[in-house]
Amino acid sequence: MARTTPPRPVNMAEVFPELAGMTRTTTRLHPRRGAPTVEQSSVGGPLLWPAEEPWPRCHDCHQDRYRFSVPLTPLHEIRAARGLATDEPGPLRAEESEALRRSRQGLRIGEFLPNQVPLLPVAQLYAAEIPDLACPPDTDLLQVLWCPFDHEDDYTPNVWLYWRRASDIEQVLLDPPEPALVGNDDYVPRPCVLHPERVTEFPPSDQLPEDLSEQILQWEAGKVAKYQYDLSVPPGWKVGGWNATWTFRDPEPLHCEECGAGVGPLMAVDDREWDGGSRSWRPVEDNEKTDRESRQSVQNSTQIDIGRGYTLQIYCCSRDRTHPCVTAMQ
Repeated sequence: MARTTPPRPVNMAEVFPELAGMTRTTTRLHPRRGAPTVEQSSVGGPLLWPAEEPWPRCHDCHQDRYRFSVPLTPLHEIRAARGLATDEPGPLRAEESEALRRSRQGLRIGEFLPNQVPLLPVAQLYAAEIPDLACPPDTDLLQVLWCPFDHEDDYTPNVWLYWRRASDIEQVLLDPPEPALVGNDDYVPRPCVLHPERVTEFPPSDQLPEDLSEQILQWEAGKVAKYQYDLSVPPGWKVGGWNATWTFRDPEPLHCEECGAGVGPLMAVDDREWDGGSRSWRPVEDNEKTDRESRQSVQNSTQIDIGRGYTLQIYCCSRDRTHPCVTAMQ
């Protein structure tokens, strides 16, 4: 089923003509629980990974940061069991949380986890299906993987990008390795198929000229629709467009760590497609769901949670998109 974003409550380009030249298109991915294949774009699904290419691993010293961790296999088993019971499983039930808690007991990361942690597949995106995915020359496929442990001061996962030409892959790796433990079970995506939809967005408030931002702030006083939540950048998983609004810290300049060039938004990883402040972005098709648990499960079909409700923005080098990506929690 396609997913359709409702029209914006206000056409901001008509109210503020200055915004007309600042629009960008972005592709909302609309992940929903499913069983994707290697031939499909997906979140948390299998990758079209060459059988002859070693599976990547994170070589950071995870023992120094974490004493206890979560075994990945029991988590998969719990989620698989819920998947058999309903097409749209909700949060873990009390007895399932207890089973997961018991599985954690006695697992000291220094004893069970080597430094070389296999990465988890996060997303696979085919350019033919994602209009705003700008690929490097001679590639048409992006694979996103990350380490399922917090890293750096931002407490976010380390992210790797792999750009490929799908037609070059003749034999697919059928049984990639999985980490024995994960540092954060919020980094384990549930398998989801995508329903890409291209929409137009305006820059976030913190990237507008100061005088225009002030005018918009005065204009929206007393109105239900707010620029930040309803009229600029949609929440949820998306590709291209503008980056998410900087929230808990001031905007900071970001640069490619390899060549020093500027970076641009590649992809946003979010914990939900809408919430109390951005409910107007809920797809039309999902308005038909009246059951609260069903709506909650659709809001975050992937079960990914970055920093308890923030967005992980993935940036690419403006000079060479094959350079290592830059990430920021916003």
